[in-house]
Amino acid sequence: MSRSPNRTIVLWCPDWPVTAAVRVADCPAGPPAAVVERGRVVALSPAAHAAGVLAGLRVREAQARCPELVVVPADQRRDARAFEPVLRAVEAVAPGVQVLRPGTCAVPARGASSYLGGEAAAAAVLLDVVEGLGIEGVRVGIADGPFSAEHAARTAPAVPGTRVVPVGGDRAFLADLPVEVLAPVLEPDAPDLLRRMGLRTAGAFAALELTDVLARFGADGGRAHRLARGEDQRAAAGRAPLPELGRTVDLDPPLDRAEQVVATLGPTAEDFVAGLTGQVLVCTGLRVEIEDDRDGLVVRRWLHPRFFTAADVLDRVQWQLAAGGLTGPVARVDLVPEDVEPQGAHAEGLWGGAPHEQVHQALTRVQSRLGHRAVGTTVIGGGRGPADRMTFVPWGDRPVPARPGEPPWPGQLPPPLPATVLPRPGPAGVLGPGGSPAVLSDRGVLSVPPVRFRVDDDARPVAGWPVGWQPVQAWAGPWPVDERWWTDDAPGQLARFQVVGVDGSAWLLLVGGGRWWVEASYD
Repeated sequence: MSRSPNRTIVLWCPDWPVTAAVRVADCPAGPPAAVVERGRVVALSPAAHAAGVLAGLRVREAQARCPELVVVPADQRRDARAFEPVLRAVEAVAPGVQVLRPGTCAVPARGASSYLGGEAAAAAVLLDVVEGLGIEGVRVGIADGPFSAEHAARTAPAVPGTRVVPVGGDRAFLADLPVEVLAPVLEPDAPDLLRRMGLRTAGAFAALELTDVLARFGADGGRAHRLARGEDQRAAAGRAPLPELGRTVDLDPPLDRAEQVVATLGPTAEDFVAGLTGQVLVCTGLRVEIEDDRDGLVVRRWLHPRFFTAADVLDRVQWQLAAGGLTGPVARVDLVPEDVEPQGAHAEGLWGGAPHEQVHQALTRVQSRLGHRAVGTTVIGGGRGPADRMTFVPWGDRPVPARPGEPPWPGQLPPPLPATVLPRPGPAGVLGPGGSPAVLSDRGVLSVPPVRFRVDDDARPVAGWPVGWQPVQAWAGPWPVDERWWTDDAPGQLARFQVVGVDGSAWLLLVGGGRWWVEASYD
């Protein structure tokens, strides 16, 4: 029997998201760890497996099984970045690598086996290359098509770590696998439906008539049917290697002064930006890794509201050095572009739109003297109260709020937002008809409509805020504050009201526990 022209080798790194998090220092290597997406565990470290944590568990259930579990949010870009060194190592011995997903790649078996002395020898070489990078538990599968080869890798034994499906044996190999292996190409509830129909294996699904499958599951079902029959004859299409955009500077001898390090990095920063420009790219997210001569390492990720220039790169290096954390002179600096975008996405509009260049330079100069967080702006994000929605962002960083502004935020104040917000609510007072106090009832409504109000002198952040009682011209509310009721420091039953005085001034007041406070004022 002749060999299939599309014979494929697939290399699979189990639980790659956890491995990637450890390799980029987002997660410690020792304790049990899990990567979580949408509240469920999607990848586990070996220690977490040993503690009884399973993929698919909710976070609370996983932490109940393993209280010391370290939870890391999923990040596909992190997974892809960490997988890049693996791809380069594989490309060095087996050209034509195709990335199926971060942690899984395929290479044409025909070229690799011819060059390395057969399929089994090629698999052994690939295992040695990847394990040489410090990645454990790697598996290799070989079959006629990428789909079968991937599942051969996933079912390969730990020793020798390789499973080879004979030529023409894909359908027989897939027949005993659970029908869930077809889930990525079917509707989300299709595997459960197939099990209730008594079709528990891929072989049982492959035995169905194609016309029946198309009538019930459509085009996706037809593709899954072909995969289950071992008819995946796609050839592994090699990727185009990414250009080397990062820059590394080895300082010999090591330097112990920040000014010397920054001055030495000047040409490298210019070359870094020029390399991106040559690819018609700009860097909006930069990772700076600084290593001292005693193996100390400080890593910081920097964001930019537009894109990094050479001067911006040097400023970030200087701020990172000023923050400390090293135990000796600086021996090495790595500049790694984590987020790159096309230049066209950041082209200046016809009438501008970015901060004025002179303003940016002036604020950056002040920031360089006083520190990174000494100059900043405020960005509005998610939350209910005005103070909760504000996030301080150092000047030059990307204006990303601490909490997303998308709904739902039940009880959020409607626009417009107040112009002046107090750091802490100050004392105020509200009275109803006849001087009766206005208090919040158990149902979250005022006991009497507000007729008069005052803002105490202690609450005035600026001159001109009124002192003493004045009549209420209009009011709106309540917006209940029902937050953190499960914690010991819960604020209790509170509500916000908007009040307008007869002088036209508008205020945001907070009431609860028989007391009133002023939070902000409107212009």
